[in-house]
Amino acid sequence: MQHDTHAQHPHHEHHTQHGSVSWSMAAQATLHCLTGCAIGEVLGMVIGTALGWGNMPTMILAIVLAFFFGYSFTLRGVLKAGVGFRTAFRVALAADTLSIAVMELIDNGVIALWPGAMDAHLGDAMFWSVLAIALVAAFLITTPVNKWMIGRGKGHAVVHQYHH
Repeated sequence: MQHDTHAQHPHHEHHTQHGSVSWSMAAQATLHCLTGCAIGEVLGMVIGTALGWGNMPTMILAIVLAFFFGYSFTLRGVLKAGVGFRTAFRVALAADTLSIAVMELIDNGVIALWPGAMDAHLGDAMFWSVLAIALVAAFLITTPVNKWMIGRGKGHAVVHQYHH
């Protein structure tokens, strides 16, 4: 009986996962975040450009939308598991905040530092090619962060208990 109680203890999963997180699991978690981030980034840039906004307001909108869509994907999955909105929202924040923040820092950093990228328009090949490079860089740098977090029971590890 005592062993069953220990197995249900929230830290038990942490002990069994620590150090045994596959790169595949980390890459899947990163792709999940990247999907939401990419949708938000592109939508923010399209809206900002279409409205004739400057670089800074457009980038801020893109970042806000990246967080919104990144959290939304996780929130949708957790809500599907029958969890209340408040709990699901907390899970999404815990699961995605660091991952999205790192991703946004990297991809916006690449775009901001790439010569001419901030002045490229939606119809320019440079806009799309630098965005693609920025998202690939964000994926490559965020995947080890997610692997480290999941291995410690953080990040996307908190979502796994809600998957069936």
